[in-house]
Amino acid sequence: MRRSTATTPTRTRSGNRWTLPNLGVGVGLRTTHYHHLLTEQPPVAWLEIISENYMQTAGRPLHVLDELAERYPLVMHGVSLSIGSTDPLDRTYLAELKALRDRIGSPWVSDHLCWTGVAGRNNHDLLPLPYTEEALAHVSARVRQVQDVLHAPLMLENPSTYVAFAGSCMSEWAFLAALCQNTGCGLLLDVNNVYVSARNHGFATSTYLDGVPWDRVVQIHVAGHTDNGSHCIDTHIGPVIDPVWQLFAEAYQRSGGASVLLEWDAEIPPFPVVHQEALRAHDFVASGAIPIPRARAAGPAAGAQGTAARRGISSPRSRRA
Repeated sequence: MRRSTATTPTRTRSGNRWTLPNLGVGVGLRTTHYHHLLTEQPPVAWLEIISENYMQTAGRPLHVLDELAERYPLVMHGVSLSIGSTDPLDRTYLAELKALRDRIGSPWVSDHLCWTGVAGRNNHDLLPLPYTEEALAHVSARVRQVQDVLHAPLMLENPSTYVAFAGSCMSEWAFLAALCQNTGCGLLLDVNNVYVSARNHGFATSTYLDGVPWDRVVQIHVAGHTDNGSHCIDTHIGPVIDPVWQLFAEAYQRSGGASVLLEWDAEIPPFPVVHQEALRAHDFVASGAIPIPRARAAGPAAGAQGTAARRGISSPRSRRA
């Protein structure tokens, strides 16, 4: 497999404790955009993949992934780790996850604070956890096991939720902060999920942000959602509304700068439309003290960063695309 030997491009460092790079503004890799990315090579800063779409597979998906890894930094985001499940961790899945990380040189691996199934069955959804001391101890032990396999910190995303457990004894942000403290894991902060959950449960988004351990935030997600008046649903459809962008701008400054990713997973328009929406992130932090790195033209230098990760430079499944 051909890998570039070009010099690794300089990247702005984030404020996270691992000094993992701020990659700039990226978009989620979706099959409908394969052709455009391969033929036009647009100057997008980086791409996020759904890990499970490139595991237990061969042929075109991995061929496309290898081609794109030569041109862009690729970051892995999973939906089937099921970190909160009571089932034993799937060791085969973890080995495949690590192998994919090593193949493409992903600078970090993320998944969700949720469970996706039980008794060996995958529900193919991101199900909420009770925020209790017992659940915290259970998830902490499992995160440590995953990190032992990856030999790097796992990044976990805050979920969007629609119901709360009566037995919960702490807030979601307090649970996440304690989990980071217990395990050394990091956070993928989804500001759209913060907004959606705040609307559904009636808490203030500022209260959530006040509870986030910002030195653990490596990446920020933004996305569209569906507002049904009485509640919101995290559908990843359509443009991001301004209140979510404003929440993003505050989170970005508090984090000291983190890699930004736009998710658009349904009714997906052509790539230039998605990319232009992602680049609105620059407008919302334009007056702040911490700029977002701009994308460079696609080329072998992007692949060099992946090569560095594959050589061991230290860094830390529900819906399928």
